Parts: sequence; C-alpha cells; structure tokens
Amino acid sequence: MDQPRYADAACLTRHMFIRDLVLEASIGVYPHEHAARQLVRINLDLAVADDGAAKLSRAAIGQDELARVVSYETIVLRAREIVAAGHVQLVETLAERLCEACLADKRVLSARARVEKLDVFADAASVGVEVERRNG
Repeated sequence: MDQPRYADAACLTRHMFIRDLVLEASIGVYPHEHAARQLVRINLDLAVADDGAAKLSRAAIGQDELARVVSYETIVLRAREIVAAGHVQLVETLAERLCEACLADKRVLSARARVEKLDVFADAASVGVEVERRNG
C-alpha cells in the first residue's frame, strides 16, 4: 500500500497539523535530565481521511460539519497528557507515543511527530527526531 500523502484531493486526504507546541518535559538519559524538566517543541502532521468530501455536493462544500474532522484540541490535550505522564528517556519514545495517540482516531491514516529538545547545546537551536507511523 502506498504511503498516504498529507493533503491529496485524489486520495481524499486532508493535512492537519499542529505547529510549535512547546512544553516542559521530563526527558533524557543523563542524571541531570532526570533532575530538571526541559523544553521540548512538538510538531505533528496528520494525513486524515476526508471521505465526507467525496459525498458533498459543490453547494455543500464549505458547510461546517464538526463530526467529519479530527479535533485539534483533542490532539493537543492528548500530547500534553503524554508529556506530563512521567519521565521518558528518549525523544524517539516520546515521538512514537505521540504518533500512537494520533492514530487512535481511525480517520488518521498517518502521523508524523517531530520532537525537539531546545536547550541541549548552546550553539544549536534544537536536537531531536522525526517519526512517522501509519494505521493499518
């Protein structure tokens, strides 16, 4: 099966994203990282099935229908819960947990999570990882 593109009219997908969510996280493998929280920046990109778009007439396009979209608020609240749940050693693990949470909504075909630690090196804006997972 081909990887779903994030926004693709032919494949009936829309691109949902959350940009630059900055949270304090207990993350890292070193003792000093267990002692103090660090800032992380989270970016999420979701390919979301847009089956409803195929069924809408041209006149109906643009009508608000909350039931056919994935909630930004739900995703952000879940990301905050995951970060607050306790210490994580690896940014890879945090990114995988974020993807898993996004994919819990079966309309999400694929999820990409980028997690950056912002205060690791004085001469680098950030370090981190990007992970992509898909449903199915």
